[in-house]
This record gives sequence, C-alpha cells and structure tokens, in this order.
Amino acid sequence: MHVARKRRGWLLLAVSLLVLGLMAPAAIAHPDPDDGSHDEEMHGPASDLSAPLVSLDAAMGDVVSSGPTAKVVKNLDLVGRGDRLVANATTDVWAHDGYAYTGTFNSPCGGDPEAGIWVWDVSNKNKPSFVTVIPSPTGSRTNDVRVASMNSGDILVHSNEPCAGGPGGFEVYNVEDPENPVFLASVQTDDVNLLLQNDFGFTDFGVHNLWLFTQGDRDYVAATVESLFGNFQIFDITDPSDIQRVGFWGAEQSPNAIATFPALAGVDWENTVDFVNVILAGNAYNNDGFGASTNRFLHDVTITADGTQAYLANWDEGLVLLDISDPTNPTWVSTAIDVANGSRDGEVNSHSVWPSEDGTIVVEGEEDFAPCESIFTIDTGPTAGPYPSAEGAITVPIFTLPGQTMSGPTTYVGLACDADSVPAGSGIALIQRGICTFSSKIDNAEAKGYSGVVVFNDEARGDSLVSMGGVPVNLPGVFVGHSTGLAIAGVADDSDLVIGAAGETVSASAVPNAWSGLRIWDYSDPTAPVLASLFDTVCSANPVDPSCDPAGTYSVHNVQVETLGNKVLAYVSWYSDGMLVLDVTDPYNPVEVARYFDNSSGFIAGNGGNPHDFWGVYKETNSPFFYGSDRNGGLRVFKLKGSGSDGKGASKKP
Repeated sequence: MHVARKRRGWLLLAVSLLVLGLMAPAAIAHPDPDDGSHDEEMHGPASDLSAPLVSLDAAMGDVVSSGPTAKVVKNLDLVGRGDRLVANATTDVWAHDGYAYTGTFNSPCGGDPEAGIWVWDVSNKNKPSFVTVIPSPTGSRTNDVRVASMNSGDILVHSNEPCAGGPGGFEVYNVEDPENPVFLASVQTDDVNLLLQNDFGFTDFGVHNLWLFTQGDRDYVAATVESLFGNFQIFDITDPSDIQRVGFWGAEQSPNAIATFPALAGVDWENTVDFVNVILAGNAYNNDGFGASTNRFLHDVTITADGTQAYLANWDEGLVLLDISDPTNPTWVSTAIDVANGSRDGEVNSHSVWPSEDGTIVVEGEEDFAPCESIFTIDTGPTAGPYPSAEGAITVPIFTLPGQTMSGPTTYVGLACDADSVPAGSGIALIQRGICTFSSKIDNAEAKGYSGVVVFNDEARGDSLVSMGGVPVNLPGVFVGHSTGLAIAGVADDSDLVIGAAGETVSASAVPNAWSGLRIWDYSDPTAPVLASLFDTVCSANPVDPSCDPAGTYSVHNVQVETLGNKVLAYVSWYSDGMLVLDVTDPYNPVEVARYFDNSSGFIAGNGGNPHDFWGVYKETNSPFFYGSDRNGGLRVFKLKGSGSDGKGASKKP
C-alpha cells in the first residue's frame, strides 16, 4: 500500500506538511512500479496460446505436488486455465455462482480495452471461457475484486488505484447476469479528517482491498483506503444512488497509539484541527513500526460471515480484531503481534488474514519483497558513510553478483526516461525518480553501458524508500532517499544537478535474511491471541538456498481458510513457490499437504515465456476446486485430490 500518493494538491500538501513536520519518511511496502503516469508496456488483443500447456498437463497428470518443503502424497492438479499471457498484468481473483473474476495491474492501465475486471465462465472447470471485461476508469488499476449475494442482488465491487493519474475509490456493479454487468455507482474515498480534506487536498485516495458484507437488510462495503487516517472505512451501499461512509477505524485509534501518545485518546478524527497534539502524533505513530518497513497502515481485511467481526492485516500494527456489530462505530477487541518470535527477519508486515469458521484459528500472511538487508555507503568525498537504501524488487539480486557487491563511480544521468538523453558511460548510473517507470530508466541506463543503478527519490517525496517494482531488468540497483542522491552527486539541491557529471564512488551489498511466510494464531481467546507457529517454505526462509531461483519472488501473498468437518485447511498463493495447501487443524503444527509448482521449460514456453507468479486465491465452498491468479498467465483452476501427508513444511513454534 502506498501512503499519501495523491492526484491533486500534492505540492501544496507536501510543502505545508513538511513545514509542520508531518511528512515522516514513508516505509517500504509493496514494490512500486510506477514513477509517473506511463504504462510499462502496451499489449494487443489476447490470443490463445494454451496448447503447450495442455500437452504439458497431459504429460504430467500423474505427478504429485513436489514442493521443496515436503514429501507430499496428496495431489494438487491444475485442471483448467483462462489465459491472459501478459507479464505482471493479472491481480486478484474471486468467484461466484459459476463465474470467476480477475483484476488488472499496471499493464495495461485503465483506458485500454483490456484493463479492468476479466470475467470468466467457469461452469466447466476444465475449460474456463473468457466472457467480457468490466472496464476500470481511465488511468486506474483494479487490484481487488469481490462478488457476493447481497440484499440488493449479486453485487461486484472492484478497487481503483491510480496507475496513470486516474481516480481512487471503488466501483459497484450488479452481476446477476455476469455476461452483462450493470454499473451502479462509482465511489470516491477520502481521508476521514475534514481539515486534511478541505485545506490540504486529502481526497480521492486509492483503495487496495475490499470486502462485501450484510447486516439485516443493509449492504456494506469495507474498504482499505490509502489515506493518512482511518484506513478501514465502511460504506453503506444498500441504495447505490446514495452510498455513504458510515464508519471507520485506523491504527492511530489503537490502545498502543494512545499509550504512546496520550493526546490521541478520545479524538474526534473527522473534526480535529489540532495539528501539534493530534495530527502530528497520529502521523508519527503510523510511521513508527518495525524493521525496514515501518508503517502501520491497513493492507487487507476479512469479515466474518455474520458481518460482525473484522480481521485487519494492519502491516506493522499487526493483526487487529474489530467488533463491527455497529458499523458506525468499529470497536477494538485485540491486537495479535509478536515481534520477537513472529518473523525470521524482524519485520511484521501484516498483509493478509483469514480466520477459521469458528474463529479459533487465524492464518496471517507477512509480505516482504526485500529478502536481504540492503547496505549502502558513499565511499568517497565529504559525505562518505552509510545511508538508508532499498534493493529493487525487479533488479538483479546483488547477492548473486561476483563478490556480492555492486560498487563503482557514479554518473548523474537525469530522469533517464529517454535513452537519447542518457550519456554513455560505465560504472553506476545515478538516476532521479519521476515521469516514467523504473524499468524504463534502468533499461536505458543498461543500453548506454552502465553496470548498475542508484535511483534517488524526487524532492516532493523526500527520503521515502520504495522497493522498485515493474518489469524485471538486467542490472542490479538500489533506491535511496532524495538527500542521499544529492550527497552522491555532491550538490546542495536539484538546481545544481548536471547530466553527465561525475559523482562519488558508492558501494551496495545485500545480506540475505528471509522473505516472508505465514503466522498461525490461536484465537481460542479472541481478546488475547497466541502465536502458535510459523510456516515458511525453504525459499522464503533462505533466499540463497540452492533450490531457489535467484530471480524468483518467494514472499507469501494471499490466503483463504476453509473448515471441512474436523479439518481446517489454508489455501495459499505464494508467488514463485506456487499454490500451496496447508492443514492447520493443529495451529501449533501446520502441515503442507499439497502444492502446485512448475518451473519447467515447457510450462514457461506455454505461459508467454514467463514463470508462474501466483498472486490471488479463492476457494469454492465445499468443493475440491479452487482458483489462483497467475500474474503472468491469468486464471488457473486447481483440484485438490486424495488425503494425507507424510511431511510438513519448515515450521517453527515460537
């Protein structure tokens, strides 16, 4: 989730709040692929390239799941697919009443005919068929999609996040006829504080995740809003012509926030104008987490079937349980966090969450795109010394380089958005953030002879760090703050930067620690959750294990939990590690029972030349079938067969 990424009023906001001290450095959260308003690449109409995959399926039909963490005897079959063979294009997946729905990331961005929610007929699980695209607003992407039977019919909502200057918020459709969706409403989402809205332009924030729920005769949407305060927002959508926000909650309202800053007790967050005691304190708390990624902003939410409890994956605030029996007044129940035992690398990064049917077991996913500790130094000149940095998510991993270090003299090459503007050189290109994608900048630097890059933030976003995302590139690289970039160039401000000028010599190394895995919680007492165990794959626990592809992404992503009789199973999308199924019936002893994983050349050839990269998961209730969204390949349908396991994953009791 990106914090305070505004379409309007950004310059006024940044200048005003920098003066007030409000703009604390933002944390590294998701890899950020978008420097400006340009798509990474554009693609023509989708084509049917599935024949190699069909042949591969037939050849491997008797092969059981063979993930590196288990001796698995339960088979997980890939039985069907809806191909969208565009790299980094597909986001989340949901299904309802014989149809599946997948979202679109940055390429293409909204406005392209292929951007939006792809609708698939999955009545035949072996042969999903493409139906239509529900278009996303121009300039926005659709990270999340949810569909449910509500009082007012079958309702679909999808999130809007700017990818080229488009709106935030969410869209509402009636999909009783999924092949002819009916638009109902477009909802803008703002910060909850009226002063920030009216005087500083804190309006029209992106939405990252959504949840639909009902209470009695009322229909609601819960939204993860990328605002400064009140990230968890509840909207009454019963009347689509008059959708209203009715409730909200943010980490700044938590007991720990109040204990840290007593002035936050009893604050009217909508109407407060108290900058010094309230707004500054709330911002300080929300940006003071753990590890390298320190924000406490909400990422995802799951709400119980009766619509009365909300589980919030609240990044470095941890896992928060709210009572929302009164949607106008969400009330804190508990926070599950264990910094000492809950992670292999000191991060919290609460990203996804799903409870068992009775609520006694909760599975939480941690997301971390920095499997190594990034160490960066300026080696020469008056500013020599260590500086904060973040290794890119799309760059060549530094720990795979000879000597495991990127070092050399620097040359400032500007924004590097136009290859002709980049002077030829060697060593390390010093690049300023802005205008075009990270991938384009780095590719242009490579074309002019550079062997590595340092990208520094622009002046408005200051010393915030991001893990550069987008289309993978061929050079190593790190991201540093704006002041660090000026120090490397040896100048006082941006006006002194000269393209082609030599800068200081720098060094960057990366010490492997871990990606991220699952935390399994015992919620027998929901007011006092206990961390029961961790679950990691071999590759998420150890980035340099010989079995792991150095170019792979081994962070866990999403999870869904289902109770089947006396069994509790977790279905997990795990990027490069594939799709996993865990038995978490005993939360203190999670067992991997199945995995889909295929990095064969035959699969990659039939997947548009790209490996699988699983983002989303949706499990059909009381069915052996579930769905995965492959960022590079589109919709995938899996069938869980058989029973039993003679091994388990790399788990650890705290």
